[in-house]
Amino acid sequence: MTSALGKLSSQQRARLDRWLPGASVAKDHSWGLVETTVLELTLAGSRFIVKAGGVNDHHIERELHAYRHWLGPWTSRGRAPALVHGSAESKLIVTSYLPGELVLASVHVNDPATFGQAGELLARLHAQTVVVDDDYERRENQKSLAWLSGPHRIATAIVERLRAEIATWPTPPATLVPTHGDWQPRNWLVHNDVVSVIDFGRAAMRPALSDFGRLAVQDFRRDPTLEAAFLDGYGTDPREAHAWHRTRLREAIGTVAWAYRVGDEPFEAQGHRMIAEALSAS
Repeated sequence: MTSALGKLSSQQRARLDRWLPGASVAKDHSWGLVETTVLELTLAGSRFIVKAGGVNDHHIERELHAYRHWLGPWTSRGRAPALVHGSAESKLIVTSYLPGELVLASVHVNDPATFGQAGELLARLHAQTVVVDDDYERRENQKSLAWLSGPHRIATAIVERLRAEIATWPTPPATLVPTHGDWQPRNWLVHNDVVSVIDFGRAAMRPALSDFGRLAVQDFRRDPTLEAAFLDGYGTDPREAHAWHRTRLREAIGTVAWAYRVGDEPFEAQGHRMIAEALSAS
């Protein structure tokens, strides 16, 4: 498994040697679709997770910011890994290892109790700080239009309809909170029936409802009892109808275009379904 270290740049390997001299690779957890390398290392009986970004990576810096400013409500309870070392310059992070299995690959993915815990964890993250951003909605509209102008496989007639609808959207001030950005069972671990959280490369200030997007089109869609349990854990439902519709369509557009760019055809198909369902509800 030492060959897995060859995925890191020479700068990253040198820094890792200073941080964890003599560590060995136990497992390569890299996803494969993106340029981020994720390795499990062992040293003197301790286990660590190393994340290394590629040349064009912009997730490591966001993840470091999240660790340093927003993850305290989780790390203080052992519900997220602790930051051990980090360098934005080297695009390199070392964290503690959390035991457990991914909820997505376990029987817990159908357990309402799991979703109740996930709702409680998310509420703790969102409750830390609030800012009002007068320009957020305009920026998000521009991002969606940029996706539509780039490569994708959305039908021309649908693109025209999406552009026309976005042009009618208001741009009210938005209330932003710290968000995970990819809140779903793929990024939850479960150990002894306790849920914890990983992967903070998309963490940013956004409306709270944005962290409901992945769940709404996947888990809530297949089992409404999971949604009820999640909302019970979270404590409220922030999905105001008009803002939620805009968020759903933006998420759908981004999903289709990003998945097409990286060659993830099942995720791209999900994005096309998301667009169709969001438009049918408008």
